[in-house]
Amino acid sequence: MFGTTACRFATRSLTGCPVSSRFTKLALTLQSLFDKQIRTMNDQNKTAEKKVDEQNTTAETGSEDCTCGPDCTCGPDCKCGPDCHCKLENNKAEEAIESEPVEEVVDYQEKYLRLYAEFDNFRKRTMRERVDLIRTASQDVIVTMLPLLDDFTRAKENGSDDIQVMKEGMALIHTKLESTLSSKGLKLMEVKSGDDFNVDFHEAITNIPAPSPKLKGKVVDVVENGYILGDKVLRYAKVVIGQ
Repeated sequence: MFGTTACRFATRSLTGCPVSSRFTKLALTLQSLFDKQIRTMNDQNKTAEKKVDEQNTTAETGSEDCTCGPDCTCGPDCKCGPDCHCKLENNKAEEAIESEPVEEVVDYQEKYLRLYAEFDNFRKRTMRERVDLIRTASQDVIVTMLPLLDDFTRAKENGSDDIQVMKEGMALIHTKLESTLSSKGLKLMEVKSGDDFNVDFHEAITNIPAPSPKLKGKVVDVVENGYILGDKVLRYAKVVIGQ
């Protein structure tokens, strides 16, 4: 009863867990193991009871088939002689009992409790690691962006009235930013005027009369670039469609 309640508690507690699918399967496995152990214990008890009944039946049969006579005193102090039928049957029964292998008694309840405790510790440790991962997921990206922040800070502190110098500085920072983001798997979505409109990569923000018949139903202008991270669209390209 305790094991069944514990498994049900584990299943309910894992339903809301971020990794509920894996933990629920493990909890169900524990429940199945516990049920199997209970069935094994019941079978052992039935086997033991059956053996006791057989022994009692053998003893009764031996006493009914006794041929020693009305004055038979078979027992521990049997005086019927070496050929006593009852004594021989009792000796055979005792030898059969002694020759039977002794089944190892296993404390399935304690074994199950230890297994459940290990599973509960694993679940808590995994949840703690997941929370830590979520908190520090952006740490790598932020570390790579810090040099760019330093560049902007230096540009702000050492401002110049020379427009050309400022443009060159901004261009260098922009190039450095693109290189940093590219190293993290970010790619610019290549969209240009005249491309076919694709809902998988483009987001139409407005329709305008097509400047030429060739641009009907196609991209006329790109308002905002789109980006791809790995194989996933991170941001759709915002475009203007000709009609």
